[in-house]
Amino acid sequence: MSKKVNKVLSGLTALVTGAAGGIGLEFAKVLAANGCNIILLDISSERLQQAVAQIQSLSPDNISLIPVTIDLTSDSFISKIDDFCNHNSICPDILINNAGIFSFKPIADTDTVKIETFIDLHVRAVTLLSQWFVSKRKPLGSGYMLNMSSMSCWMPMPGLAMYSSTKSYIRVFTRALHYETKEYGVGVTVACPGGIATDLFGLPKKWQKFAVAIGVLQTPEKFARKALVKMLKKKKQYINGWLNRFSIFFVGILPTSVRMMVKHQLLDKGITR
Repeated sequence: MSKKVNKVLSGLTALVTGAAGGIGLEFAKVLAANGCNIILLDISSERLQQAVAQIQSLSPDNISLIPVTIDLTSDSFISKIDDFCNHNSICPDILINNAGIFSFKPIADTDTVKIETFIDLHVRAVTLLSQWFVSKRKPLGSGYMLNMSSMSCWMPMPGLAMYSSTKSYIRVFTRALHYETKEYGVGVTVACPGGIATDLFGLPKKWQKFAVAIGVLQTPEKFARKALVKMLKKKKQYINGWLNRFSIFFVGILPTSVRMMVKHQLLDKGITR
């Protein structure tokens, strides 16, 4: 069972997007272990069922786990979520905007559908879900929201144009929203993870384990637990690890020649995803 975070989570209800795998699943596991009811949103119904079974085996029997299959890039996703919550008399106490995609490829070689998915998932969905959640919680004077950005939001490197720019939007949007909601009791936090051992970036499992062992990567469970602690304290931002904080400055001063070397050695040689 995941380590305890805070007893305040017991009996609350959280809505987690991208909950069927990766960090989203880890958020759900930690929340469930702390007695939190969860609405798990994901585009894959099969993976959602597997996630629910996994969480149930690790969590108290008295919590509610509700899988909801939904495409966050669809035109009607907000109305579907709102209708579901209203029909079941649920007003989530927590929203975790975690769903996302990754691609390491030049813009010229990225198809239009992929670009639109980046915008729909990282910008449109995060914005609309945040607005929906805040409007629900503002009259109640309480609530917690955690939006997932990335360390790449400070790293405009070749091949990451769509990922880093849309993650940068999430960070700036969330920081501004933090101040908008502060006075009426809704906490809004942005997490900017760097170096997490998940399959998002295509790193083989054996290298993920090695990187965790030497301290270069952090496990998703450890990151999720610490990010939730920051959320519950209503901090405006969480960056995991001193190395990641240092890298913001380091990458920022990289000369153009180094950035072009990344392009030539990785992108131009076809090492893309």
